Amino acid sequence: DGYFYQRVAECRYSSKDLQGIEYIDSYVFNQAEYIRFNSTVGKYVGYTEHGVKNAEAWNSDAGILAQELGELERVCKHNAAIYYSA
Repeated sequence: DGYFYQRVAECRYSSKDLQGIEYIDSYVFNQAEYIRFNSTVGKYVGYTEHGVKNAEAWNSDAGILAQELGELERVCKHNAAIYYSA
């Protein structure tokens, strides 16, 4: 009864090497992911018509992309030692 919106940001650690860290920022509406930023790809990818339009707009803005890539450094790499010690 209503709409469901969710944004999930996560760090994926595949090795202890800091180069193996991946930052993913997903946008979900009514349990369907419609757009995702992946630091490995370096841009947004849309999965629905709305997501593709947003991806095109957001990918054309260097400031938005720089902010997302900054999250890889600020959040993922900064907290890697905590993740690996757990």
